[in-house]
Amino acid sequence: MNIAQWHRDKLGKVVVEKLKKNLFDAVYFSNKEQAVEFVLDKIKPGDKVGIGGSVTLVELKIPKLAEAKGAQLLNHNLPGLSAEQKLEIRRQQLLSDVFLSSSNALTLDGYLVNIDGAGNRVAAMTFGPKKVIVVVGVNKICKNVHAAFERIQLIASPQNNKRLGYPNPCVDTGSCIDCQTETRICRIYSVMKKKPLTTDLTVVVVGEELGY
Repeated sequence: MNIAQWHRDKLGKVVVEKLKKNLFDAVYFSNKEQAVEFVLDKIKPGDKVGIGGSVTLVELKIPKLAEAKGAQLLNHNLPGLSAEQKLEIRRQQLLSDVFLSSSNALTLDGYLVNIDGAGNRVAAMTFGPKKVIVVVGVNKICKNVHAAFERIQLIASPQNNKRLGYPNPCVDTGSCIDCQTETRICRIYSVMKKKPLTTDLTVVVVGEELGY
């Protein structure tokens, strides 16, 4: 028996049941291949698909696979875009047919916890798109909201700052120091305890380590 996989499966299934009690649509897959197949099945050729900033989605190659399926991607992370173009794409994401994202953390209570910079990702996760799909690896499961924010400050925020090339203090310290810089990307703090009233939102929990 693979004890580590047993534990990932156990945690993932527990969280999915909590998510369902919080009125989210939620599914669990032991491996990423099953998760990718599930997500792609929700995307139709011609759909406008918004892409939230997500290492998880890139690792799973979901944006490229969705585009290959005939989807029209709304991706503000593409190289060569001007600030004005990025802003317009972010606005268009709010009206997408499908919005894809991950979550910075997921609690054992079934809460989605996120920190955003511009707010476009948490905005689209909450309201606007016809369908929202959030893909989360079990490495992001935390005991509670407090632990979720600690995880984000210690793991997600420094790595995202490094990935995006921002000269914020956490790039040097390796952890958040609640900086006051103009380039700070930790600006909007979001806890989603229940499924938003009018949003069709599915959380896909995957029994593998994805993103950060």
